Amino acid sequence: MAPVRLFDCRNVTDRDRGIATAIEAVASGDLVVLPTDTVYGVGADAFKAWSVTALLNAKGRGRHMPPPVLVGSRHTLDGLVTRLPQQARDLVEAFWPGALTIVVEQAPSLQWDLGDTGGTVAVRMPLHPVALEVLRATGPMAVSSANLTGEPAAVTAEQAREQLGYKVSVYLEAGPCPDPVPSTIIDMTQEIPIILREGAITIDQIRTVIPNVLPPVGN
Repeated sequence: MAPVRLFDCRNVTDRDRGIATAIEAVASGDLVVLPTDTVYGVGADAFKAWSVTALLNAKGRGRHMPPPVLVGSRHTLDGLVTRLPQQARDLVEAFWPGALTIVVEQAPSLQWDLGDTGGTVAVRMPLHPVALEVLRATGPMAVSSANLTGEPAAVTAEQAREQLGYKVSVYLEAGPCPDPVPSTIIDMTQEIPIILREGAITIDQIRTVIPNVLPPVGN
């Protein structure tokens, strides 16, 4: 069994080596752990079905809980959807890169299998230089929080390694997450947008951009 590789991205040399190794690992279909602006994520090439399956298995999840997709550029979003509502574009303009995940209808032509998505995909562009550098090289990645299902989210790569171990090929350490609050998720597939999960971006902030957004069910 190959040794797990952890790179300290707070060191310039280790950062460059780590990012290059992570990019190679993703291209090979391996899993990597990388920092984001919320919590650490475990990621796979979104277009390699076996890699996405490995990600779900590593977390102990089934296909009924498909992972979100992270992108390294706002422009990438246009290639993932058939049509992007204007309100979604306004949210992206206001909060990307950042802790906002939008659920949109995916383009039927996409050759991927993220699980039981019902024709939708949850997309986010994170505000973290290491994550963005990796994503701009790999293209869209399926990324979920780097922890076993039911366990606390990892706020360092070392914490992620304690939970995921050899299931992941490369770990990129960038220190503790400064504000480990999950992203806010908004469903943009309905006529009136609805917040599925309120996280780092509050409903009041969202309403400065799209005033008609509905709060989470039960609120």
